[in-house]
Amino acid sequence: MTKIIYVDPRNATQTVDLADGTSLMQGALASGVDGIVAECGGNAMCATCHVYIEPERMADLPLMSEEESALLEGVAASRKSNSRLSCQVKVHVGLEGMTIYVAPAQ
Repeated sequence: MTKIIYVDPRNATQTVDLADGTSLMQGALASGVDGIVAECGGNAMCATCHVYIEPERMADLPLMSEEESALLEGVAASRKSNSRLSCQVKVHVGLEGMTIYVAPAQ
């Protein structure tokens, strides 16, 4: 299990233990984290699971696909250099203690 810290749009913090291979989106939904809509169920088709990753931890993530990048162009909250779709990031031990900020609008 890997500890992930979620911060919702109201700045409420929730630390959860997630199994490796679980997406950040699945973990947020299963743990009741506010702000993740996930309209497409994690199929990278809607961009309603937009999150901001701690900038210093971006190197711990796999590279973003062209499809994910294109979807992030149309997100409701501002796209930033640390924006990701939480459905596209799978948990692994290297993410231990990472803080994920849920975008203020989906």
